[in-house]
Amino acid sequence: MDDYKKEMEDLLEEVIKRDATDLHISAGRPPILRIDGSLVILSEREPFSPEHAKGLAMSLLNKNQEEKFLVNKDVDLSVTYKDKARFRVNIYQESNNIAAALRFIPSRVRTIEELNLPPILHQFTQASQGFFLVVGPSGHGKSTALAAMVDEINHSRQDHLITIEDPIEYIFPQDKCIIDQREVSVDVADFHRGLRAMFRQDADVAMIGEMRDPETISTAMTAAETGHLILSTLHTNTAAQTVDRIIDSFPPHQQTQIRLQLAATLLGILSRRLIPAVKGGLINAVELLIANSAVRNLIREGKTHQIDMVIETSVEEGMISLNRSLVDLVSRGMISYENAKTYSNNPHELRMMLQR
Repeated sequence: MDDYKKEMEDLLEEVIKRDATDLHISAGRPPILRIDGSLVILSEREPFSPEHAKGLAMSLLNKNQEEKFLVNKDVDLSVTYKDKARFRVNIYQESNNIAAALRFIPSRVRTIEELNLPPILHQFTQASQGFFLVVGPSGHGKSTALAAMVDEINHSRQDHLITIEDPIEYIFPQDKCIIDQREVSVDVADFHRGLRAMFRQDADVAMIGEMRDPETISTAMTAAETGHLILSTLHTNTAAQTVDRIIDSFPPHQQTQIRLQLAATLLGILSRRLIPAVKGGLINAVELLIANSAVRNLIREGKTHQIDMVIETSVEEGMISLNRSLVDLVSRGMISYENAKTYSNNPHELRMMLQR
């Protein structure tokens, strides 16, 4: 096992050295890194045998995690590597073999400016109550954006801030805030229970790693109504789709009430895309919805299909449509038109905007 641990450390060093975001270990292939959004095979290394891949993956688990894996055939955890970084890890079974996917989490939390996120996000970190969501596909920086907001709150407000994560990703050293980080299945049974407990813990702000079920969403909105700032993520692509997903996760007889709650509590929705840049690396394109009175009315009335139009016509208020963000990046020569078209939700509109 010590040999496997040493080899795993070598692989983690390779991830850091090559500025990769992910490491994949599976039987029949050499180690594979994700660099600038693309998979890169470390062809100088031998393909892993099933036993070798299993040994590397299992070297990351403690006894409790190993027992959970044997029951569920997959397990989430986080791993700290020296003082250099943390990794979010999923170990899983595939084709009767054991594989692992590791996501690199830098030790330092980057700021809103360093991530090229809209400056108006600073205003959301100052809100005393309400509901703010960061959405987008998997691997497009939702957790990183949320961490930047949490870190700013930590340095600017004297509050009690609780995070509920599965697993804990970024570690926040306490500054002005009291910060309690609770890991699902380690410190608390599930997201819903952690949120409910928050009401008895004198919390001001909660960051929920992910809203996975109607109970968590409902409790989060109740918390946002009762004087708490709630930050969370969803695996949706756009602001309008996010509103629909939240409402549709409830049975029909509850949806009117959920619409009213969401309209009352929503502060905004940021959608992120990380796009290959012309000069290498990845660059940020965003959609930003700010819940003004027009947006709140559309949510209440069930007219979410009109949200995109409100975003497009509310630039002066700070809203940003994804296509407008993509057009700006193409115009400045930072991304190619082909990549912009790939990531656009409306390629035809994108082409029209670029021709103006």
